[in-house]
Amino acid sequence: MADLLTRWHKALAEQSLVATATVIEGPPLGSKLLVTPDDHTGTAGNSDLDKAIVEAARGLLEGGRTNTIHLGPRGQRRMEDVSVFIQSFAPPPKMYVFGAIDFAGAVARIGKFMGYRVTVCDARPVFATKERFPTADEVVVGWPDEFLKTAEVDQRSVICVLTHDPKFDVPVLKEALNTEAGYIGAMGSRRTHDNRTARLKEEGVSEEQLARIASPIGLDIGSRTPEETAIAIAAEITALHTGHTGGRLADRSGPIHARKSEASKSTR
Repeated sequence: MADLLTRWHKALAEQSLVATATVIEGPPLGSKLLVTPDDHTGTAGNSDLDKAIVEAARGLLEGGRTNTIHLGPRGQRRMEDVSVFIQSFAPPPKMYVFGAIDFAGAVARIGKFMGYRVTVCDARPVFATKERFPTADEVVVGWPDEFLKTAEVDQRSVICVLTHDPKFDVPVLKEALNTEAGYIGAMGSRRTHDNRTARLKEEGVSEEQLARIASPIGLDIGSRTPEETAIAIAAEITALHTGHTGGRLADRSGPIHARKSEASKSTR
């Protein structure tokens, strides 16, 4: 317990991501775990239960959320023998949506649902209004690249460029590639992306940098409407964070929630 508290205080002092998990119902009552994105300490009594708690805690920590989960005594899902209160100590990750179009409204809604602090930015004041984007935490009227220069962006941040206009998306993508953003996606057809790529190369952007851009944006699920496209984008963001490539679970072997690299090892 002393080691757990020491590590918790250290994480808070460094403002790093950390979650605490406490068994509040069921054996072993009162046991605690400290969970970070890469490590954990403490135990709830057995390795299977610990694994399930750590997995759930990391999922909540990713979105800066706090919740009570219910598991079986060996970490089984859809059971309620053990209740665990998981508290995240992290600000919500940030999603920046550039381009105040109909698709942006759907992306802002699903981003908020996923736990992001959502900002919509567009240089056109007639489109960038709170009335059009009521679920966004912030609506900014300004040139996307100029705004992004002063925005807080870290490895948990998501940048979605939906402007579909070279005079907006080329400068903001160039600026986005100078950040640590964990996901950078850009809307447009393959022809649009090829033209955009050529312009970015003229601006001095390297092939390695260009490889960070997910374009056409989203997973290949046949989406057409703004809502379907938002789901495809959300799925791609999730897959990138978890190390998966998408595809049907029915066509995959190995543990469902393991990272792809771990799942492939289990089938060898």
